[in-house]
Amino acid sequence: MTTTKSPALPLPLPAAKALVLAGGLATAASTFIHWTWTSEFPGDLTVDGYPGGLQILTLAAGLLIALFSLPLYGVKGTRWLTPAGPNAPLLVLGAAAAATTWFTLIAIATELGGLANLEPGGWIAGVASLLPLLGALGLPQTGPTVGLPSSGGVIAIVRHYLGSFARLVGPNPDLAPVKPLNRWVETLIIIAVAALGLTVFTYGIVTEYGELFIGFLILTALGTWALMRAGLVSRLTSLTARHRGTTTAAAFAAAAAFPFTQSDDHFASVGVNILIFATVALGLNVVVGLAGLLDLGYVAFLGVGAYAAALVSGSTSSPIGLHLPFWGAALVGMAAALVFGVVIGAPTLRLRGDYLAIVTLGFGEIFRIAVNSLDGVSGPKVTNGPNGIRNIPDLDILGFDFGQAHTFGAFTLGRFANYFLLMLLVTAFVVTVFSRANDSRIGRAWVAIREDETAAQAMGINGFKLKLLAFALGAALAGLAGTVMAHVSYSVVPDPYQFAGAVPPNSAFLVAAVVLGGMGTIAGPLLGATLLYLIPEKLVFLKEYQLLVFGIALVLLMRLRPEGLIANRRAQLEFHDKDTDDAAPVETDDAPASTDPGSTAGLTTAGA
Repeated sequence: MTTTKSPALPLPLPAAKALVLAGGLATAASTFIHWTWTSEFPGDLTVDGYPGGLQILTLAAGLLIALFSLPLYGVKGTRWLTPAGPNAPLLVLGAAAAATTWFTLIAIATELGGLANLEPGGWIAGVASLLPLLGALGLPQTGPTVGLPSSGGVIAIVRHYLGSFARLVGPNPDLAPVKPLNRWVETLIIIAVAALGLTVFTYGIVTEYGELFIGFLILTALGTWALMRAGLVSRLTSLTARHRGTTTAAAFAAAAAFPFTQSDDHFASVGVNILIFATVALGLNVVVGLAGLLDLGYVAFLGVGAYAAALVSGSTSSPIGLHLPFWGAALVGMAAALVFGVVIGAPTLRLRGDYLAIVTLGFGEIFRIAVNSLDGVSGPKVTNGPNGIRNIPDLDILGFDFGQAHTFGAFTLGRFANYFLLMLLVTAFVVTVFSRANDSRIGRAWVAIREDETAAQAMGINGFKLKLLAFALGAALAGLAGTVMAHVSYSVVPDPYQFAGAVPPNSAFLVAAVVLGGMGTIAGPLLGATLLYLIPEKLVFLKEYQLLVFGIALVLLMRLRPEGLIANRRAQLEFHDKDTDDAAPVETDDAPASTDPGSTAGLTTAGA
């Protein structure tokens, strides 16, 4: 394959540009007519003049295409959205609109029993969604040309065209620094991005049926890819790096606003469980992401913290009969998990690689078996065996009862909303600890051990001592999350604390969250944990095929993003060094404009 500047489809440039813009507007307009005749399909797509269900996603895709096509016509102020040029992101957005729309049409035909259930509005939407994709293929692209597939089966042909599409879009650009905007303008942009993130997160959680969630994943994944290829993500990253304090405050405020957007406490319960899972994943990131220790029994530390806190929190089934305030129970949970981390780590951390993973896996299973046996029959009565420790009272901190609904002006926060805000504070604390540790001399020593322990020891680093410290710190953070989890769930039982299961938290899901999100980063495990919790939660309608589809989704994600969804620069270079070396020049809007009428930028050299 050769890298060219020619379009994949031989269309005149003015026609291709018009097709993209008109197609985006037509796609958006098609959502205002009904697509099917019956309301039996979820979302009720039978109403004219008011998009519903999956039509809203198609509407969003069409509007994004129209917005990102404006730089093609040199509209003032829109070039800031596409510093690497609009052609490649429009290609991805065109694919997003087509994929979301045709997924909806296929789902209607499948669930209602045939294509006859599609009204003319559905066919109009299907055709309209293909127009932006065809127009984008007529724009000049910097990726390699797409050749014909070699001989092979259907899977080989599909794999060929998917790979060809990804190569046609090209690698993410490496842009040169740009002149900062006015400070207040940049602050407003950060606030707008935080509000947009809250909107997307809230929409993903409140999706009421599986088809809508799958469409949401399709649009979100391809939309994010388009923003990355446009260079907008890189520009926003550099902007937030200049205003770390403002970014942190905006992100925290957006997260704290989530409970106030919910009228149903069920979705707040999903949110608080996501925060618990994400916090534990961030603690595991200290062990796996920074120190490079593969721990397959990490969920046991969550269990240790939960059981220790439950025993001293005033539960009627606790054999201790002690009722400490929350801060006391939190310290007990953290201390118990930390002690277990040291006790388990001291004799095992001299092992490396697979041997360490096997030992930690054994520890996780030993913990589960032990708490099942401490029932007063097989062993001392400590955990009540399979029955667990139940009737854990709700927290009461400074007179604020977390078990009761509270009204703040026009907003009413239920029980799970209260715990969401508490868990948000715990997550902020864990993020602060991780960030400080990562930026410290100890954090750099952990990274050195992760990259090459032998070389690190040769440079004078005490590998065993620092690995034990990482193990203990990760265990303590998991124990803290377990303290809140015990009160949220009212009870602590042994079942969740296993290596693998259909739903999180378990050790396999925790490791997957860290690897999928991006090892060694802060946002990576938070995003990975959110996805890995929501996907099983929303794919319940698949029944026995749930784990199959979930596994396929993980394989595809790791195939397309082996370095994780949010990776640091080192990981990107390790996994994409060939793409970086072979990358074509990237369009930017910081150099003199080219003479190509379809280009909105000059050229800079892409590279490491």
